[in-house]
Amino acid sequence: MPEPDDNPPAAHDTTLGSHRRPGEVEVPEWPSRWVGWIIFAGVMMIVLGLIHAFQGFMAMFDDSYFLVRRQGLAIHLDYTAWGFIYLIVALVVLVAGIALLNGRLWGRIVGVVVAVLSVVVNIAFLAAYPIWSTIVIAVDVLVIWALTVHGDDMRLMLERNNSRGAT
Repeated sequence: MPEPDDNPPAAHDTTLGSHRRPGEVEVPEWPSRWVGWIIFAGVMMIVLGLIHAFQGFMAMFDDSYFLVRRQGLAIHLDYTAWGFIYLIVALVVLVAGIALLNGRLWGRIVGVVVAVLSVVVNIAFLAAYPIWSTIVIAVDVLVIWALTVHGDDMRLMLERNNSRGAT
């Protein structure tokens, strides 16, 4: 009588944890559906970084773009100073978003801190560009929510997939 390991399973057999049929691409298993929210947060952080860079360049190069003069802002800085603040925030948010997509804990921590700071900065900038700042604040709140709920699932998924690839 042959040993159970002597007969390889059929190509369509899914009992060994494989969810592929011949010719299909292997899709990594997620530890929970919350991984999708973490991916959403990472992508939104990258998008927010790009938005902040756009705002920063507009503040630096075209003061007439904004609805309010410097004296009407909650914090009386000229727009060039605001532009540099936005560019620094943009770089940090962008790098943290990439780190988050790689399952880094520091990406989650930086993401929450930077999103909170982004909310504060955009509240101060609300008078200059109310609709845009409101949209950015709403996206920041979604990022904070996604990062603080089951944020570790992304790391678990990446570790699981890396251990499968190493064996």
